[in-house]
Amino acid sequence: MSPAGGFSIDQLMELAGLSCAEAVYRSYPPHAGYRRVLVACGPGNQGGDGLVAARHLKHFGYTPVIWYPKRKDAPLFHGLVQQLQNLNIEFSEVDQLPGTLLQDSQVVLDAIFGFSFHGEPREPFRSALEHLVQAQRNPSTKVPVVSVDIPSSWNVDAGPQESELAKSFMPDVLISLTAPKSGARFFSGAKHWLGGRFVDSGLDAKYDLRLPSYPATSQVVDITGARPIE
Repeated sequence: MSPAGGFSIDQLMELAGLSCAEAVYRSYPPHAGYRRVLVACGPGNQGGDGLVAARHLKHFGYTPVIWYPKRKDAPLFHGLVQQLQNLNIEFSEVDQLPGTLLQDSQVVLDAIFGFSFHGEPREPFRSALEHLVQAQRNPSTKVPVVSVDIPSSWNVDAGPQESELAKSFMPDVLISLTAPKSGARFFSGAKHWLGGRFVDSGLDAKYDLRLPSYPATSQVVDITGARPIE
């Protein structure tokens, strides 16, 4: 996002959201019965990634439903919401995540909190994450959860160590953006994707990222089992 990089925040958000949508498609394709996706969006840039992903998911053949209780009052986010409304994508109108909305979904995209999150989740997001944990523990209500960049409530460096809620929350799929964060070493779900295909070789070398090559035109690469760079 510096002048040397040449990217604007909306460009990076678009690339991140597209990566997230492709990761959902590669993990839980709509033709396999995963058509209805609940996209849970927080108030920051992580939520923006979710809004972008929802637009692409709609074009990929899904039926996304947006839970976005704390909307950010900024032109970029107003535009993302308008784009979704133009596609007649459903927005939940309630602050608290209803259990019926979760039960009616085949996949959940967790775009609530990102790498800047610290401390305890506040309402209504704490209750939403508690609902997800409870649903995952019950085989009859379990729904796959895909987390964006770092699972919500986790510390970006220390992982799920700050609260009992964080320790209980383990998504099925993680999409690391740009590069895996240190906290991702605690991820033990089924699939780990890397997305955000924009890093040039100079930036990779400067920070010793050692990023893998992306296959062909894909916006994600499978890094399941790989250790993040410390």
